[in-house]
Amino acid sequence: MSESPTWYDVLGVPRDASSDEVRAAWKSQIADLEPGDRRFDSLNRAAEVLLDPAARAAYDVEHPEVEDDEPLVEVDEPGPVTGLRPSSTSEESPSTDGRGGVPGWLLAGLGLLAAGLVAATVWMWVAGDDGGDDSAARQAQVAAERAVVPVLSYDYEHLDEDQKAAQALMTGSYRSEYDKLFAVLEENAPQTQTKVTASVVASGIVRASDGRVQVLVFVDRPTTNKLSAEPVVYKDQVTLSMQLVDGTWLVDDMVTSPVQG
Repeated sequence: MSESPTWYDVLGVPRDASSDEVRAAWKSQIADLEPGDRRFDSLNRAAEVLLDPAARAAYDVEHPEVEDDEPLVEVDEPGPVTGLRPSSTSEESPSTDGRGGVPGWLLAGLGLLAAGLVAATVWMWVAGDDGGDDSAARQAQVAAERAVVPVLSYDYEHLDEDQKAAQALMTGSYRSEYDKLFAVLEENAPQTQTKVTASVVASGIVRASDGRVQVLVFVDRPTTNKLSAEPVVYKDQVTLSMQLVDGTWLVDDMVTSPVQG
C-alpha cells in the first residue's frame, strides 16, 4: 500500500514549517486555481488545519511522521475542516449532545458539505484576506448573523409583524423575492399553526469586495406545528449576500440548504 499524503504534503511544506511558511505556500498554490477545482478545496483544508495550533497539534498526533524504516500504512484522507467562528449573537450554541458549544453535527458534517464553499469560508475567517477592508467584512458578518434570525423565523399568530421585521433588513430587490416566498407562508402557516425560531450556530466570510460580502451561516431552526408540539430542530447552511446601502449592511440574496449528516 502507498502512504496517503498528509496536509504537509498537500502544501509542500515540512512538518516544522512556521505559520508564515504555511500561509505563503497556500497562497502560492491557489493563486491560479478556480474555487471549484478539487485542489483548491484540499489546499484550503490543509492550510486551515496547519494554521490552527490546536488543530495542528491534534493532527500531528493522529498522523505521526513515518520514518524511512517503518512500514507504510494506508490511511484515510486527513480529517474534516474545523474552526468555524461561533456565533457572536448568542451566549451558548445549541448542541445535540447536550454538552453546549459548537454541536457535534457541525464538526462531523463539515467534510460532507459543499466542500469548496465551506473550505473557503473557514479559511477566510482563519487567515483573512490581504485585499479589501477586513473590518467592513466583519461588520457585514455580524449583520448577516443578526439578519438571518428574523428572516428565517416566523409565528403563524403574528405573520405581519414577522414579515415587517425581516423586510427592514433587506435591500429593495431582495425584498421583492422574499415577499413572494412569504406569501406562500401566509397561506399555509395558519392552517398548520407553524412556528419557527431560528438561532445562529456559527458563521464565516466566504468572500468580500467593495460594498458586498458573502457570509455562510449555520443555523438551527426549532419548528413546531399542530402535529408536533415538541420542537423539531432543522439544521441549515445559509449563504447570505450582504450589500452596503447608505452605511448599513442589508441582505441582498439568500440561499438555504439543509446540513446533511
